[in-house]
Amino acid sequence: MPGNYHPTVKRTEDSFQACNDIVACFQERARVERQYAQQLDEWSNKWKPVVDSSECCLYKANDEHMKGKLNPPAPPLGPLYGSLLKAWQCFLLSADRLASLHASICRSLVSEDADRVRTWQKDTFHKKLFGGFKETQDIETGFARAQKPWAKRLKKLDKARRAYHKVSRKEHAAKERDFHAQGNPDVSIDKQKKIQEERELAQQEAEKVRARYEKVLEEVNRYVPRYMEEMESVFDQSQDEERRRIVFLKDAFLSIHKHLDVTTNESVIAVYSELHNTLMGIDEQEDLRWWKNTHGPGMPTDWPHFQDYSPKKKSKKGKKEVEKKKGTIEKSVMIGGVRVRALYDYVGQETDELSFKAGEEFLKIEDEDDQGWCRGKKDEGWEGLYPANYVEVV
Repeated sequence: MPGNYHPTVKRTEDSFQACNDIVACFQERARVERQYAQQLDEWSNKWKPVVDSSECCLYKANDEHMKGKLNPPAPPLGPLYGSLLKAWQCFLLSADRLASLHASICRSLVSEDADRVRTWQKDTFHKKLFGGFKETQDIETGFARAQKPWAKRLKKLDKARRAYHKVSRKEHAAKERDFHAQGNPDVSIDKQKKIQEERELAQQEAEKVRARYEKVLEEVNRYVPRYMEEMESVFDQSQDEERRRIVFLKDAFLSIHKHLDVTTNESVIAVYSELHNTLMGIDEQEDLRWWKNTHGPGMPTDWPHFQDYSPKKKSKKGKKEVEKKKGTIEKSVMIGGVRVRALYDYVGQETDELSFKAGEEFLKIEDEDDQGWCRGKKDEGWEGLYPANYVEVV
């Protein structure tokens, strides 16, 4: 029927709007990916100091009962060590790599997929000056041109049909009057003849109009194949355009799927494979052995022992020997000192030790000795020994 092609024509505009909706939809998904990447970064950065403190502080302050004061006390102990610490670190490293991956997904959705749809949309749909699209007008014009002669024939057929139905009603009324007049004593013979003649005339007119109606209907039916051919030609053109749209959007969706499908991403597989291997590498026996040898009975300990007295030999110091000793002293004592910053708080246990707070700066005036102690000097003039591993050079 005329006008039934309008949904097909409107399909072009619907496809244009679908492109806008697809771009908006996956731009929003890109924002989700970006926010997830940022949250992974924030989570990783929040916990890195805790994990790093575990790595930097693997040694607890030495037990005076086991080691005395021969070696410097170590920084405070972190919560984990050994293979457990490596596993914890691997979670954070995995988060960093996954954050980078999801940030790249965000960039792909925006810079590749969205731009691709926008470009195709611009090349496929050509806007007219006063609104609408050229493709819509072409399809609508083709349908209208194909339906114009068909619509004229349908109009002619409808006119013939209505004329036939009109005379048919007239014929039916004449037959009803003739039927009631037959054998009615109240109707005269002349009146009955006249009614009979009217019925015959109505019947003849109905036959003529019916013949014209059938002739017009035959013409319309003969035109149906041509009409269908012309309409299908325009419809096929619309179908070809829609087919290209479907094929493109299928490729676009597959591209989006490729970017979003992290299950087949080699980087993701590598991240979780490495994490799994690290977790499987947690070895309680090795960690316990390390702890025993580092902080337990197996640690190297300089136990108290008897030291015999040996008097120092007096010898005359010649000029060369004095100069040699002087050079040795100058080598161990730094001229001007080196500026260092405390990593941890330290409270001196002896009168010859230097106390300081984390972040405090002072001068190192003597290099580390074989027991791990340095000599430092504060800006206020205080001098003393301190553990070398408690500071860093500024």
